Amino acid sequence: MSTASAPAAPPHCPNPRCPFHAHTDGWRWVRDGFFARLHAPRRIQRFRCRHCRRRFSEQTFRTTYWLQRPHLLRPVFQALLACSGFRQIARSLETSPHTVLTHAARLGRHCLLFHQQRRPRELPAEPLVLDSFESFEWSQYHPTLYHVAAGQQSHFFHGFTESELRRSGRMTARQKRRRAALEARLGRPDPRSIEREVATLLGTLAPEPRALELHSDEHQDYPRALKRLPHLDVTHRTVSSRAVRTPRNPLFAINLLDLLIRHSGANHKRETIAFSKRRQSAIDRLWILAVWRNYMKAFSERARGDTPAMRLGLLARALRAREVLAQRLFPGRIALPPCWERYYWRRVPTRALARCAVHDRGYAA
Repeated sequence: MSTASAPAAPPHCPNPRCPFHAHTDGWRWVRDGFFARLHAPRRIQRFRCRHCRRRFSEQTFRTTYWLQRPHLLRPVFQALLACSGFRQIARSLETSPHTVLTHAARLGRHCLLFHQQRRPRELPAEPLVLDSFESFEWSQYHPTLYHVAAGQQSHFFHGFTESELRRSGRMTARQKRRRAALEARLGRPDPRSIEREVATLLGTLAPEPRALELHSDEHQDYPRALKRLPHLDVTHRTVSSRAVRTPRNPLFAINLLDLLIRHSGANHKRETIAFSKRRQSAIDRLWILAVWRNYMKAFSERARGDTPAMRLGLLARALRAREVLAQRLFPGRIALPPCWERYYWRRVPTRALARCAVHDRGYAA
């Protein structure tokens, strides 16, 4: 159906309600003219599905689909990994912070699907390392824990879940009154959230019965989370969080990951004005970092060498940003676990905000 000068054939129907969206055996389509646009390539081929009659184009299968400034997507991707806040990125790219926010949300969704498509469906034989990374949304009265898991030898960042926390630690009498007023108006976070979300993460990474060696610190909720996973035979080894964080520490892989998260994300710096106003925004940025850490960044900054994905045999070489963003991914073709599906559709609420925008554009997912 195509010639050397003609656009490549569309890979599938983009309509999620079409039976040829997920499966293409027997799918038929026809060319349906062209349209012109301001950015290169300026001449875009249109197509039409012969089954559902939906019209679409070459642009439908690009990650820049429906973006008014598509040339900004890759610079925003790289800037989000360079410890820049949204307003800093907007100033350097001469655009608005809302444009950067829109691009960051799209990149987060894309990277979630990218990771889900390539991550190992069964955990490797190496031990798993678990930790809870603390940050906050909106204000320091709304702390958050991100439960992250990585391979002990490969350093592969397998995934994460998150939990709301109640503000704790040393507070003045005025701060205690402020916390009480906020909790009376907005409610208190679930005290069992850590236990539940850690169990959800481990159950997502290891859904089938198996033996698992897990290393973590001495957090009291982790043993209770493991009791929620009777299908796993877990050997749980704990290390004091006060132990020296050298490569000899069994938790080195996760300690290094925590360091990279703070080093690469302005929203997780201590005493910063670039903190995330929504937990969902921090989740988007963390998926971008996961793809960079696993598939793009060398295992060691000094020695370079393989990426974590290469160490697991998932890739033959490190990827570049243009390769990660080469093709649009569709949620109807990549099944997500329930805990990560709500991240994709931006259904994570922020208590301090009465209304939180969700992603409900099915055709432009």
